[in-house]
Amino acid sequence: MSKFTIVVDTSYDLPQEYIDKHDLKIIPIPFHLNGVAHDDGRWQDISDVDFYKALAEGGSAGTNLINPETFVQSFTEYAEKGEEVLYILLSSGLSGTAQNAMMALQDVKETYPDCKIFPVDGMNAAGGTGLVTVLAVNKREEGLSAEETAKWLDKNKHSCFSLFTVDDLMYLHRGGRLSKLQAIAGSIIGIKPLLNVHPDGTLKLKDKARGRKAAIETLVNQMTRCLHQDTKLDTVIISHSNCLEDANKVADLVKSKVEVKELLVVMMGPVIGAHVGPGCIALFFEADMDREEYEAKFYSK
Repeated sequence: MSKFTIVVDTSYDLPQEYIDKHDLKIIPIPFHLNGVAHDDGRWQDISDVDFYKALAEGGSAGTNLINPETFVQSFTEYAEKGEEVLYILLSSGLSGTAQNAMMALQDVKETYPDCKIFPVDGMNAAGGTGLVTVLAVNKREEGLSAEETAKWLDKNKHSCFSLFTVDDLMYLHRGGRLSKLQAIAGSIIGIKPLLNVHPDGTLKLKDKARGRKAAIETLVNQMTRCLHQDTKLDTVIISHSNCLEDANKVADLVKSKVEVKELLVVMMGPVIGAHVGPGCIALFFEADMDREEYEAKFYSK
């Protein structure tokens, strides 16, 4: 089995036991809440419940990029030891972090031209980053090298789907992820917006449902329409921003419609949670089509 190191930024949503079991290394995306910086990128110095409670009470949160210098330092440490490393990073359509990693690698290669460090733009977020990470772990266990895994991910990551429903689109507008017009259009009283991660890695408002129950049903229906009737899924991840009861309803509905080997329900981390606010539910899975095909089949006019 290949022994390369997998590093993932803190846009991921995976259980801590999975991180520990597979010896994944973490590079933090800093976030801030009410003016207080949290450089750890996860929940080390604030609880998930307290974070979302602060947002629900009107708190302000945001994120910063992992700067190129941080990547240079990390890459250099691995290059000096001659380690083979795969980095999985938040979508370039949502953050400049992946671009910073690519820039940093060019600098490091001037000193270590033969280093085996492979940053991968995950073109995803939250449980989507988690799902890409799971696929990387699987490929490592199959014996692929870091370079082979990076090439496989670049080819197959667009079949990793991310479907969201949120309570309030204004969080995404304030974070620069949606225009004000899109946010207002999706925030009519009683209407619950549904979004996906587009082929270009950005978030797009795709549908609306009347009420939370209908939004949950639509979320799962959007999933099943891009699967074959007899498809069996290895891993499905459901992320939620402090709305476990609704996330479990999605899980039950998924299991009633699709055979799933492993279904993970996890709290959404602060890096993505800062931009979607409380009440977000997101569904992540491998589809039987890529995102370009999905857009062409269901949303082209």
